[in-house]
Amino acid sequence: MDYELLTQFSDQYTSKEGALLAEINDFTYRHHAEPHMLSGHVQGQLLNMFSQMIRPRRILEIGTFTGYSALCLAEGLTDDGVLHTIEFREETAAIAQDFFNRSVHKNRVRLHTGNAAEIIPQLSETWDLVFIDADKVGYINYFELVLPQVRKNGFILADNIFFHGEALKENAKGKSAKAVKTFNDFINQRTDIEKVVLTVRDGLYLIRKI
Repeated sequence: MDYELLTQFSDQYTSKEGALLAEINDFTYRHHAEPHMLSGHVQGQLLNMFSQMIRPRRILEIGTFTGYSALCLAEGLTDDGVLHTIEFREETAAIAQDFFNRSVHKNRVRLHTGNAAEIIPQLSETWDLVFIDADKVGYINYFELVLPQVRKNGFILADNIFFHGEALKENAKGKSAKAVKTFNDFINQRTDIEKVVLTVRDGLYLIRKI
């Protein structure tokens, strides 16, 4: 199957993103040095749809970037719902906050700036949905930090589990690719969760706490 053709089809036949999301996408590709880190149209709509299905009251996002994925996830929040999102880089967090301030979800998105491993234990919440999309070497640590706070039958999504195909190789090279491969094996071996690999964009691990 032609991957490029499949990508074009997915983009064409997926519900269009809203004006603010399109602006975030355009801004990120014009001004950010690493625009490939953006979730983007198809994955963003998947996050939106998944959130709409489970109607979470509390969402945690680890890795805000420029705010695209957070606003997609916020679409499914309950009326009293809140999304906490953590971004390590102050400059990038400021960009995201500017977009959040212009969103209909501005009062329901709480942006934290700093080290996620230090911030997560300070958040006294029970999570319905967690999205992990930060530094790859921290994935296992983030998972272990959040799992006790995830409600039974709650969900964790981990992004970039293919890591551009490098994490699928036996001899994965580079610290991030090796870390993602280790994380994938770690999740696959666990018996206290259910999991499925979604072959969207750079790969998503969908995990349910049982």
